[in-house]
Amino acid sequence: MGTRGVWSEVVGQPDVVGVLSAAAEAAAAIVAGGSPAPGAMTHAWLFTGPPGSGRSGAARAFAAALQCSVTDDRPGCGVCAGCHTALAGTHADVRVVAPEGLSISVAEMRSLVQVSARRPTSGKWQVVIIADADRLTEGAANALLKAVEEPPERTVFLLCAPSDHPDDVSVTIRSRCRIVSLGTPRVAAIASALEDEGIAPDVASWAASVCGGHVGRARRLATDESVRARRESVLRIPLGLRRAADIFTSADSLVQAAEADASTANEARDEAERHALETAMGAGGTGKGTAAATRGAKGALKDLEKRQKSRATRTQRDSLDQALVDLAAFYRDVLVTASGAAAVLNHPDRAADARTAAGMWTPESTLRRLEAVLACRDALELNVKPRIAVEAMLTTLQRG
Repeated sequence: MGTRGVWSEVVGQPDVVGVLSAAAEAAAAIVAGGSPAPGAMTHAWLFTGPPGSGRSGAARAFAAALQCSVTDDRPGCGVCAGCHTALAGTHADVRVVAPEGLSISVAEMRSLVQVSARRPTSGKWQVVIIADADRLTEGAANALLKAVEEPPERTVFLLCAPSDHPDDVSVTIRSRCRIVSLGTPRVAAIASALEDEGIAPDVASWAASVCGGHVGRARRLATDESVRARRESVLRIPLGLRRAADIFTSADSLVQAAEADASTANEARDEAERHALETAMGAGGTGKGTAAATRGAKGALKDLEKRQKSRATRTQRDSLDQALVDLAAFYRDVLVTASGAAAVLNHPDRAADARTAAGMWTPESTLRRLEAVLACRDALELNVKPRIAVEAMLTTLQRG
């Protein structure tokens, strides 16, 4: 965990750590019946920042600090049971809501609001972390708003949402939250954090330089060979589109890789969920009610399969979107190289490819390629079938 305790989870955000640490101290004073610093602690927080800035990590670290059992030092030691279980996701009074599908439903939020109204069972606070709060449906947002407007005494809501689409979180909810704005961590801060986790300095430095400021991506690139191989295959596409036939080969590669990612990420969990449901509904029993229970399980199984399909769709889109982000960053590097600007490249290890492309393409055609990648991202968000969107994009990338 390091000497900074739970705050080592918040990479390259010293100002944010200062605000949250002061709030955790005020929260501890409230629990102890003392006099906290006025205005330091509040019941609703909204963590915003660009992708990869560590919004949910900061929220988890804050939740851990709120549950920290250390009393003779600043909250957030990182080693007590409260800190450890909150960070591990097993604390009884810390709930994390993350959309498995494309949105967070009103039923899920109503259930959560009911639970959040209870007093803490083992910790000091009931803490509700809502990852991707921008995916709340209108009904779910309204259900949450009622709880935020009239919060239980010992409940804290921590919402996370990207800063590039602030309107995706309703203005009424935002107005009732304290905003915590995270920035993109610097390369040196990410590399240092990876080294603290035991990653070799050269690998940490490389991963930090090519992750686009995304701490989690840097960690995966540094530790997972398949993630590195996937990035390499994506970055070979721009200069590999020599013939029309390459469009379809590359489309197959992108879409199938995303499907494989979704299958790998969800297969074991899907099977475990199905087995647990079948067991709970009486599958394999021999009693009189077994047949009726099995028939009743069909509807529940259908609902489960629907949720699992939605989760797989989300995972596939997220995987494909990462490939598109890498492609867009490469075309940006080509434009930087062509202009002779001194800006840092997104993919410094592909600088030779960027120079080759800059010598082959006009800036106008490079910009058209970049716009095609961005248009593909928009199309996927609008539920265009991945293969259709990807093939349309690759056609522009090949022709320029």
